[in-house]
Formats: sequence, structure tokens, C-alpha cells
Amino acid sequence: MKKNVLLAAVSLVALSAAAPALAADLAARPYTKAPAMVAAIYDWSGFYIGLNGGGGSANAKWDLVGFGRDGSHDATGGTVGGQVGYRWQSGQWVFGVEGQGNWADFSGSHVGAISGFTNNTKIDSFGLITGQVGYAWNNVLLYVKGGAAVVSTKYDASFAGVSLASGNDTRWGGTVGAGLEFGFAPNWSVGVEYDHIFLGGSDKNLTGPFGVLPVNVKQDVDMGLVRLNYKFGGPMLGRY
Repeated sequence: MKKNVLLAAVSLVALSAAAPALAADLAARPYTKAPAMVAAIYDWSGFYIGLNGGGGSANAKWDLVGFGRDGSHDATGGTVGGQVGYRWQSGQWVFGVEGQGNWADFSGSHVGAISGFTNNTKIDSFGLITGQVGYAWNNVLLYVKGGAAVVSTKYDASFAGVSLASGNDTRWGGTVGAGLEFGFAPNWSVGVEYDHIFLGGSDKNLTGPFGVLPVNVKQDVDMGLVRLNYKFGGPMLGRY
């Protein structure tokens, strides 16, 4: 009997000594893996609206109908306008459509080799309707564009400062261009763009106090623009 009581007492003491260690093991917090890092990437998808400004030059070649080349000049100046469009992104490829309208003051003149008149050309406005294809490196977008252009031009032939014949037209043509755009803040981007407009030649009957002056004027336009856009919608996506 005494042996049994002694054995029970020894067992109780051993269990009491082991209890804190067991409790510590049970209370230990399990190890959990840290969550994966999330990288923010710029999303070019969505509607956007913006402003643009820059300069351009239109090379105008004047022919007197039935006589030949009367000369040519570069009509240069500044332009300011706006654009609205929509882009959608698939992977790193970006596709879009855009409409742009600008006021312009591209003007220049030359003295005709045949007529002796001062022939003046002035582009006062133009519009572009284009499609875009681009490739994005996160918030940097490189793109090309192409489509239709419409240009409003005024023509004047004068002598000694007196206008002899004048006219104007609104002519359709084609356009191609390329641009580089940088997303610098949520929903905002800034970029530079080059555009070329092909107008070809057009017969015009310039009229004045002394009758009609038939001419053919061919124009091509080159311009560089700085653009600022605001895009509607969230600018960032999460990528694991």
C-alpha cells in the first residue's frame, strides 16, 4: 500500500513538472507564409479627353492651270486643339480610335515665277479621325496611327499688296503619325506626337475684281504636337 501511494505521488510530481512545457508547446503560434507581393501596372484602357499644341509646316505647290509651276512655299505656324478617344489593352498591346480638331495658323507665300503675283496659302483649321496600334511598357506607350484628315485652307494672289484673286476650300486627305505617351499620375498622361497629312492637288478658281485665276494647289503637312490626356476609369491593375 505504501509503495502504491509513493508511486502515485512521484507520478503526480512528474506530471506537474511537465505541464508548463506542454502548455508552452500548445500555445506556440503556427508559421504562416507571407502574402505574395502585388505589383501595380498601368492600364491604358478607357475613354480619354485632352488638349494638344505645337507647330507645323505645309508645303504648298502652286500651278497655273494650262501654264505650269508658278512656285512653291512652306506655310508655317502654330496650332492648338483637342482630342477625344477610346483605348483598350490586351496584354502589352493597346488599340484605339481617336478624333482630333485643331485651330491653326500655318501661312506662307512666294512670288510666282510665271504670274509675278504674291501667292499666299493659309491653313486655319484641320481635323483627324484615326485608329491607333501601340505597345506598352507599364506606363509608357509607343503607338502609330493612321486614318483620314480634313483641312480648311485659304488662298490669295496679290500684287503690290492688293488682293487680285482669292478663295478657300475644305479638303479631305489621309494622315499617318506616331507618338510616345507617359502616364505620370493616376489617370493623367503626357506625350509627344508627329503627324503627316497627305492632301494631294486640287483645282481652284480664285476670283477677284479682275476675273478668275485658275490654279492647282498641292499640299502636304508635317507637324509636331505635345499632348495632355485625362483618362476616365481606374489607372492601375494588380499583377501577382
